Amino acid sequence: QVQLVESGGGLVQAGGSTTLSCAASGLPFGTSNMGWFRQAPGKEREFVSGIDWSSRNTYVIDSVKGRFTISRDNGKNTVYLRMNSLKAEDTAVYYCAADRSFPSHALARTVNAYEYWGQGTQVTVSS
Repeated sequence: QVQLVESGGGLVQAGGSTTLSCAASGLPFGTSNMGWFRQAPGKEREFVSGIDWSSRNTYVIDSVKGRFTISRDNGKNTVYLRMNSLKAEDTAVYYCAADRSFPSHALARTVNAYEYWGQGTQVTVSS
């Protein structure tokens, strides 16, 4: 059974930082491309950042570029999203997801491309 468990969310002041973690089990994490998505109230789920299975390729969307960094530790089956300089508009439920398109290094950016999802973790940025 595949499980993706996010942690690290919570209430953060504007300008502050936090790191989200996503621990994976039940899938070959070392050959899975991973993504972070977020969904704000009343909005569609949007792709935020992705990292390929080898960490060779990473991507973040323009609105978080320079503030968010994705990384992974294949030895710990965990992917991270470091979020700095948080803004009120970053408030959302953040989800990690796994894409089984190995050996591709290409990073999918659509919800439908990802096969497995975590339950999400709320990040609330107070201004």
